[in-house]
Amino acid sequence: MGYLRVAAAVIVLAALTLILMPLQSLAIRRNWPIAARLPWYWQRIACRVTGIRVRVDGTPADPPLLIAANHISWVDISILGSVLPVSFVSKAEVAGWPVIGTLARLQRTVFIDRTRRSQTASATKAIAQRVGSGDVIVLFAEGTTGDGNRILPFRSALLGAARAASGSRLITVQPVAITYAAIHGLPIGQVDRPMVAWYGEMLLPKHFLKLVGTGGLDVVVSFGEPIAFGPEQDRKETADRCFESVRAMVDDVRRHWPASPDRHRAPVFSRGVKGAKAAAQSNLAEETGERLRLS
Repeated sequence: MGYLRVAAAVIVLAALTLILMPLQSLAIRRNWPIAARLPWYWQRIACRVTGIRVRVDGTPADPPLLIAANHISWVDISILGSVLPVSFVSKAEVAGWPVIGTLARLQRTVFIDRTRRSQTASATKAIAQRVGSGDVIVLFAEGTTGDGNRILPFRSALLGAARAASGSRLITVQPVAITYAAIHGLPIGQVDRPMVAWYGEMLLPKHFLKLVGTGGLDVVVSFGEPIAFGPEQDRKETADRCFESVRAMVDDVRRHWPASPDRHRAPVFSRGVKGAKAAAQSNLAEETGERLRLS
C-alpha cells in the first residue's frame, strides 16, 4: 500500500508540474501576480496526495512580512507553502539539485551562497526588495534542519534584510512554528521525531519513500505574535524573541495534541527495543544534536 501511495503521488505531482511549469515560468518573467499563487496551489495538492494534514493555529500578519520559522525536513516547504503564498530563502547548492532545484526556482526562491560574503550581501538585498514589494519571504532561521526534538538557536544575520527593506518604516517579522504532531493519529514521540526529520547525511529519495509511503502525517503550523521591525530594532534581540516564541509554540502543541484512547506512544517507524539499545534511542535528541551539520 505504501508503494502505491508513493507511485500515485509521484504521478500526480509530475503531471501537475508539467502542466503548470510553462505558465509559472512565463508569470515569473512577466512579473504577473499569479506567480506567487501558482506554487501555493501546487503545494496544497502536494500535501493532499502525500497524506499530509495541516492544521493552522493563529493568523499570518499582513505584508510586508518576513517569516522566521524552525526547519525540520524538506516537507516544511510544502507545509508552509500550502498555508499561504510564500517564497523561501535557501542555500545556493539547492539550485543545482535535480528536480528540487527546478521546483525551488519556480517557487521564486532566493538562493544564498554562504561561503561568499559578497554573494550573501547580494542575496540580502534581493530579500529586502522582495519583502519591500509585498512578497512574504520565509527564512528558516536555524540555518539548517534539526532532528525534530530540539530547536537550534535562530541566526540573526538575514534579519538585516528586513531592516534594509523597511527603510524609514516598520515591517513585520513573524515567528512561525512547524510541529510534526502525529502519524495516523498517534502522537510522534522522541524516538520517531528524528526519523520524520531530514538532516545530516540522510538521502532524500529514501526519506521520501519512507515518509510518503507511511502517510497520515499531521502537522501544525503556528503563527506567533508579529514583531514590528525597523531601523531602531536590534536584529539579534528580534531573532531571540522569534526563537523563544517558536519553541513555546512547539512545546504547546506537543503538550496538548490529543493522544489516542490507550495513550499509545510506542515508536511508529522503529521496532520496540530493550535494555541499552532502548536507552540509546531515548537519548537520541542529545546525541544527534551534537552531530548536526549545515545542510
